[in-house]
Amino acid sequence: MDLKQIHELIKLINKSNIGEISIEDKDGKVTIKQKEEPVTQYAPAPLPQQVYNVVSPSAAPQEIASSAAAAPAPKAADNLITVRSPMIGTFYRRPSPDKPNFLEIGSEMVTGKTICIIEAMKLFNEIEAEISGTVVKILVEDNSPVEYDQPLFLVEPA
Repeated sequence: MDLKQIHELIKLINKSNIGEISIEDKDGKVTIKQKEEPVTQYAPAPLPQQVYNVVSPSAAPQEIASSAAAAPAPKAADNLITVRSPMIGTFYRRPSPDKPNFLEIGSEMVTGKTICIIEAMKLFNEIEAEISGTVVKILVEDNSPVEYDQPLFLVEPA
């Protein structure tokens, strides 16, 4: 089998659904395999575990009260405001790699000032604060993908 015949055979295999073919003649053996596309598997993110205090129905009222007092109280997050992503894209905390972050934990968020950049389709969109307050928590890592309406910051209003 000459080189021209092999090239034509490769073209035919690429157009078909054949995964592999082997041909043998007096001059030798040729095996052609199609390239397999890599399979990407996605797994759902693990859900956060919740801790429950279980009290038996036969427990005395004092035991119920003491077990409730022993449970850690949830953090008072009632006054915090969640700043959410206005679009899908890649989240950046700073304007460029050699510049400081727009916000840090404890820094002041000021209405109208840029708080982050979200890159979408090669466009860098500066996201401005719609509220003023103190940043309590930054919920997204720098240079990571974000979804529409995903929480980005927790802010204590001024």
